[in-house]
Amino acid sequence: MSKVIIGSDSTSDLSPELIERYGIKIVPLSVGLGGKDYIDGVDIDPEKIYAHYEATGELPKTAAPSLTDFEEFFKEHTKDGSSVVFFTISAEMSCTYNNARLAAEEFPNVFVVDTKNLSTGGGLLVLTAAELAEAGESAESIAKKCEELTPYVDASFIVDDLEFLHKGGRCSAVAAFGANLLQLKPCITVSNGKMGVAKKYRGTFKKVLESYVAERLGDGSDVVPRHVFVTHAGCDTEIYEKCVEQVKSIAPFDEVHITRAGCTISSHCGRNTLGVLFIRKSLGEK
Repeated sequence: MSKVIIGSDSTSDLSPELIERYGIKIVPLSVGLGGKDYIDGVDIDPEKIYAHYEATGELPKTAAPSLTDFEEFFKEHTKDGSSVVFFTISAEMSCTYNNARLAAEEFPNVFVVDTKNLSTGGGLLVLTAAELAEAGESAESIAKKCEELTPYVDASFIVDDLEFLHKGGRCSAVAAFGANLLQLKPCITVSNGKMGVAKKYRGTFKKVLESYVAERLGDGSDVVPRHVFVTHAGCDTEIYEKCVEQVKSIAPFDEVHITRAGCTISSHCGRNTLGVLFIRKSLGEK
């Protein structure tokens, strides 16, 4: 059986430690900022985006890897007979999946999976695939199992300030003003590959997060315990560490990972954004 390589675009927001631990191969998106093009996670990071925004008021524009980028990637990683299972951000949010899918048509041993998610929502599927590969599953089987698992991924975020969503055209000025005035914090969820507002919490960011974590996880009985992510876009250490403590107090999860959201999530939602992401055992209401 040929070796199975697991790959992902850079929006999966996996930490360098997890990428190294599982041998995951990353194809980065590009980020346009201040008239220059950068490579996500290579020569630009969220702090550079925030600094540029504070100085100029300009948000970046992200671009999917090209068809050629994927053709070169797949050629490089299959030349020794290896197979590839590659994961992308939701096709509803980017043309990354379509570019990867088209490139994969030239390679019979490459399988592309639309995570129908973003950030570590997709990252959960990437880690699942990596563990299936370690267990000796074939690339085709891994891709099929992960595709079947996509509806079970529970991905959501609390956004403290709607400024970035407003500037990015995802929230009207009136809605942003009203939400900030009333201290409303929207819970953004991903369902069927699209983002939407599931609930609006009211109060300070710290207090809202406590309620949010409790409601999303419940008693933990419906959560697959293998991996749970606490992913943030630049929150204070005290804030995300408190959330991690709360998550760990709910149930004995195998691993609770703290990850920093990359350029895509950060440029859409802003610094004080935090989510708890996991895989559910059942298809109950998210």
